[in-house]
Amino acid sequence: MTTTHVETARQILADLGLPRAQRNDRSAYTLLALLDLVPDRPWSDARAPLMGITPIMDWTKEHYGKAYAPNTRETFRRRTMHQFVQAGIALYNPDDPNRAVNSPYAVYQVSPEALALLRTYGTPEWDTELAKYLGLWETLADRYARERDMQRVPVRVATNQTIQLSPGEHSELIRAIIEEFAPRFAPDGVLIYAGDTGDKMGYFDRDGLAMLGVTVDNHGKMPDVVIHYTERNWLLLVESVTSHGPVDAKRHEELVRLFSGSSAGLVYVTAFPTRATMARYLAEIAWETEVWVADAPTHLIHFNGIRFLGPYADVHR
Repeated sequence: MTTTHVETARQILADLGLPRAQRNDRSAYTLLALLDLVPDRPWSDARAPLMGITPIMDWTKEHYGKAYAPNTRETFRRRTMHQFVQAGIALYNPDDPNRAVNSPYAVYQVSPEALALLRTYGTPEWDTELAKYLGLWETLADRYARERDMQRVPVRVATNQTIQLSPGEHSELIRAIIEEFAPRFAPDGVLIYAGDTGDKMGYFDRDGLAMLGVTVDNHGKMPDVVIHYTERNWLLLVESVTSHGPVDAKRHEELVRLFSGSSAGLVYVTAFPTRATMARYLAEIAWETEVWVADAPTHLIHFNGIRFLGPYADVHR
C-alpha cells in the first residue's frame, strides 16, 4: 500500500500538470502529508491538516519510513511547496494570512478545491472532476495570488509611489520607520532602500546609493531601511527589530565596512515596535547609535551624549 500511495501521488501530480521537477518522491510525500494520507487510508478519506515544512518531513519519516536530512528543508519549501501554492493546490498560512513570511510558525494546507478533487481519486467521478479542476486551475491560482497580495503591507515611499511588503510585524515596523520616523527626524529625506522578508530587495534605489559612493551586490548585508537625509547629507542606516538583534557592536562594524565609501555621514539607528521589545535588547545596543521606538514616535534615544542625532567621526571603539 505504501508504494501504491507514493506512485499514485506522483501520477496525480503529473495529471495536474505540475512540472517534471515536482513529480518526484519528495513532492509525492509532501502531497500525502498535506492530505494526512497514511498508508492504510483511502483517498476518499483525505484530510486537510495545517502543516509546516518540518512537520511534513517528520510525518514522511513516521508513516513512510523516508527520512530527509534537515538541510533539505529549503528544498521542500522552494522546490515543492512554492509550486504547490502557485498552482492553487496548497494555501500558505490560511489560518493567519498576516503571519510573517519568515515566521517559524508558517503552515500550509491543501486547498478546498484540490481536496475535493483528490477525494474522488479511484472513483468513476475522477476523470470528470479532474477535467473541471484543470479548467479552473489558472482561475484558482490567480484568485489565491490576489488574496495573498491583499495581505501585503502598503508603504508610501514618495508622494505618488507605494510599495507592497510581505505581511508581518517586521514589515509593519518598516512602514512605521518610513512613514513616522523619517518625516520627524529626516524631513524630506529620500528613501534609498527598504528590505522585505519575502523579497530581499523590496525597494532599492541602487543608482541613488551609488551616487553617494556605495555599491553593494544582492548579497550585501543591507540594513532594513536606508534613508538619505539630504539637507544634512546623512545616510540613516536603520535596523527594524522585532525578533532579531539591534545594531550591536558586531553589526555596527559590518555596516561601517559595507558603507565605508559613503560620501554622506553615517547614522546608525535601531527601531523597535515597543519599549518592552527594546528592553530585551538594551544591553546589546552599540554606543554611538540611535534608538527609535514606534509606540513613542516623537522621541529618540541616543547612546552617548555628545549630540542628539548625527554621524560620528571615526574614533577608537
